[in-house]
Amino acid sequence: MERTAINPWEWSVELGYHQGEVVSGHSRTLYCAGQTAMSGAGQPQHAGDMAAQVALSLDNLEAVLVEAGMSLANIVRLNVYTTDVDLLFQHYGVLAARLGAVRVAPPTTMLGVTRLAIPVLMVELEATAVA
Repeated sequence: MERTAINPWEWSVELGYHQGEVVSGHSRTLYCAGQTAMSGAGQPQHAGDMAAQVALSLDNLEAVLVEAGMSLANIVRLNVYTTDVDLLFQHYGVLAARLGAVRVAPPTTMLGVTRLAIPVLMVELEATAVA
């Protein structure tokens, strides 16, 4: 798979994401359901702790990717849904560090929402990955 970053403006790169990415030569695409801070048994975790919820949501996203033979490095699109944009920005380094460690900056959209499917959850990560 070859990835080519598309950035008509450089400001988004400083924030950790590209405006677009052209992916060529890929053979498989994985569309991931939104991943949240749920235990393996399906119980919400870390009520009121945004940093812990982001970390567990990433762990869960990574588990889906690994099951498909991929990793965080294969993410080509990321949507972030949160019930508190300001609070998420305070803990965005958790997400940025994990993606930066695998050298990806996928096009990302962050949306503030009234609530997620389970009221105690504050963040949900939805990704598309290509291998």
